[in-house]
Amino acid sequence: MAALVATRNVCFAKQSATAVMSYPRTNNYSFEAPRPLKAKNLDAMKRGTGGRSSFNGIVATVFGCSGFLGRYVCNKLGKSGTQMVLPYRGDESDVMRLKVCGDLGQVLFHFYDLRDEKAIRTACKYSDVVINLVGREYETKNFKFKDVHVDGARRIARICREMGVERLVHVSALNVHPEPKAHIISGGSKFLRSKCLGEQAVFEEFPKATIIRPADIFGSEDRFLRYYAHVWRRQLRATPLWFSGERTVKQPVYVSDVAQGIVNSVKDPDSAGKIYQAVGPKRYKLSELVDWFNRVMRKDEKRWGYLRYDMRFDPTFIFKTNLTEWISTNQPIGNLHMERLELECVTDRVLEKVPTLEDLGVQLTDMEVQVPWELRPYRANLYYDAALSELETPAPPKTIAPRDEQRLYT
Repeated sequence: MAALVATRNVCFAKQSATAVMSYPRTNNYSFEAPRPLKAKNLDAMKRGTGGRSSFNGIVATVFGCSGFLGRYVCNKLGKSGTQMVLPYRGDESDVMRLKVCGDLGQVLFHFYDLRDEKAIRTACKYSDVVINLVGREYETKNFKFKDVHVDGARRIARICREMGVERLVHVSALNVHPEPKAHIISGGSKFLRSKCLGEQAVFEEFPKATIIRPADIFGSEDRFLRYYAHVWRRQLRATPLWFSGERTVKQPVYVSDVAQGIVNSVKDPDSAGKIYQAVGPKRYKLSELVDWFNRVMRKDEKRWGYLRYDMRFDPTFIFKTNLTEWISTNQPIGNLHMERLELECVTDRVLEKVPTLEDLGVQLTDMEVQVPWELRPYRANLYYDAALSELETPAPPKTIAPRDEQRLYT
């Protein structure tokens, strides 16, 4: 009996060995560890068929992830299976919502300070892509424009070069200029000047960086639509604009389009060392846009008493803006401050030889499609649910032709 059992075990062992030799196991699971990695290239470690539960071989560090644009960028990166390192400052609860952008273990958080080189090095240590979204339209008592847009951008670019990062994407601003034209503030916009110097600093430290220059960005929780919809931006029921908004042309862009352009530039090797203009598909007068916003919010001239006038003849509004900066130094009420007024007076200039988001394969979104949904919570008499066809549909804004636009500058 014992001999029979031994013979059966030997036969079973031979059959098992033959099966293993005939059908070799090619999948790599965790129970095979520890095993040495054959290649250190992350592309060789791709797993999954795509989506949030896979890994596409890219590890990206996103500075400014908790900002308006950063949340969209992180969502699109996680949707394609990118592992993310998200540096943050302040309280960790501000970035916890980004945990669900990727699968378990794909989203990692790291506390940092923009002036702490050691923390920045740690955040970039294992990444092959770094995206810098850090920026602010107004100065605070702790950070000035030069500290954030110039020194901070240079520091991140230099550390990326020293740490061997392959790709760096830096978000700047449209209309940057070393000597911007002055409208309300003496000397012009400090924001645009610092962004211009920041681009130069990034290219000096990281020549293969990709620069994105976005125009005014609109979307959920933006600082463009909600800036004009805020009660603090108005004077009673009137909206003051520089030259009544008739001499300013804007080309706003949807936030999801900008985020998609950033993600596409990361995957496009030809975008290294280039500048891209993130602008929308259409150009409008600022006066036409603001009038349309109020029509969408049911705050027109007839029923609500809306009025638009020239800001130059209302010194009380300038005093109100200065008072707002003095009262709320860290976060102005309604995002109203002198630098913001200066920026809204600047016409969006799109350079012909500089590529745009369309060159990155982005299909642009029209404002007429998205804005009514974004301004829905700001409608007058919001509690009133209008019957079908009881209220007329507001007329869309008129675009401006290139010939008419040239007359504004002559």
